[in-house]
Amino acid sequence: MRFEDQRLQLVQKLKNSGISDPLVLAAFARIPRENYVLPEYQEYAYRNQPLPILEAQTISQPAMIALMLCELRLSSEDTVLEIGTGSGYQTALLASIAKEVCSVELLDTLSLRAQKTLRTAGFRNIFFRIGDGWQGWQQAYPPYSEFSKIVVSAAAEEVPARLCEQLAEGGIMAVPVGEAGAQSLYIISKENGEIKYRKDVPCAFVPLVRSGR
Repeated sequence: MRFEDQRLQLVQKLKNSGISDPLVLAAFARIPRENYVLPEYQEYAYRNQPLPILEAQTISQPAMIALMLCELRLSSEDTVLEIGTGSGYQTALLASIAKEVCSVELLDTLSLRAQKTLRTAGFRNIFFRIGDGWQGWQQAYPPYSEFSKIVVSAAAEEVPARLCEQLAEGGIMAVPVGEAGAQSLYIISKENGEIKYRKDVPCAFVPLVRSGR
């Protein structure tokens, strides 16, 4: 079956599982996941499962990515901070919806490969930093100190305080929290300067590694 047909099947499966945000569904219909997996796994690109990428990391399960993006309530006016560029697949989904995406990746091998893939795909609204995702965006350009939406693509031991500081008033953050085998997705919001936490579904992500650890 052609990748295009498999992509449409995946979108239908997401709909059947309760994903209803039209912007998220349209992004999944547009972005070719096969371009963001290793060649030896391309035939599995549209299975609803995580797949290995370089540096013993993974590209996340499509259904979990879709859920997280829906929780963010994305719009074309958003500036999004992504922690964990990985292969760049989620980055592409975000950039096809939001105004701008700033993506942080600790592993330079992953970041540089993703940058090449995303630029080849024609994205010009994505900015990259190689560094510690626990610290968020620490770069002069773009000069953002806060973001309307933040998404973390690996499991933190606790909700990173620095990311809460970089969440704008009225903003939303989706972050997996916990140790392997006991992780949950948390939805964080900032209302009247107060950080609010909501524990959502169980999940399974690779750990969010700190620089130097």
